[in-house]
Amino acid sequence: MELKFILESILFSAQKPLTPKELRDLLATAAEHGDAAKPFKKTKEADITAALEDLQKDHEAAQRSYRLACVAGTWQFASQPEFAPWIIALVGLKIRPSRLSQPALETLAIIAYRQPVTRAEIEQVRGVAVDGVMQTLVERGLVEQVGRAEVVGRPMTYGTTGLFLEYFGLRALEDLPAADELRRIPVIRPESLLTADPGLATATPEQLALAEVEGAPPPPATPPHPDAPQ
Repeated sequence: MELKFILESILFSAQKPLTPKELRDLLATAAEHGDAAKPFKKTKEADITAALEDLQKDHEAAQRSYRLACVAGTWQFASQPEFAPWIIALVGLKIRPSRLSQPALETLAIIAYRQPVTRAEIEQVRGVAVDGVMQTLVERGLVEQVGRAEVVGRPMTYGTTGLFLEYFGLRALEDLPAADELRRIPVIRPESLLTADPGLATATPEQLALAEVEGAPPPPATPPHPDAPQ
């Protein structure tokens, strides 16, 4: 019995897409329910992925009405788009979220290709404010906060989510179409935080310059008042 056919049977019966890790766990559990499953108990994720890719090629060559697809790192069987009219007649048309506007798509493209990226950097590339668009993308679950930039003010940085991959039917970010021109657009970042010494409080540029001239360590930075804005 081949591994790819075992995986095929699992995915045909699954109620949701499955990751290679979930499939590996299922193979381990199946060993408790029959001797035939024991040889696959310790199957590695890499072997599972290779078997799935092999199975994917088999279905592509067979030109069936369905295909094996990998979206956002999960595997599932999906109908070919050209058979949509008959499937819709059977199951009905599901209500889908409204389409993204052109400004939202432009902003999403900038984030996808340049992440992690700050809101100010996005606005530099687009040339317009993106407050409303960013709120929409975050609410739709396509974009999320991923950290803070190591520059003055520590602004929030944004990146795409797993739902973004699902929305566009992508296996991973590496499957995005080439967009070298978008990546090459220059963005001016604020100066990085200046510190007197690693791990110490931030010192002002004047303090650092004075210390360099006098050959003495700079004075410690004055911590902000508790009531001062952060």
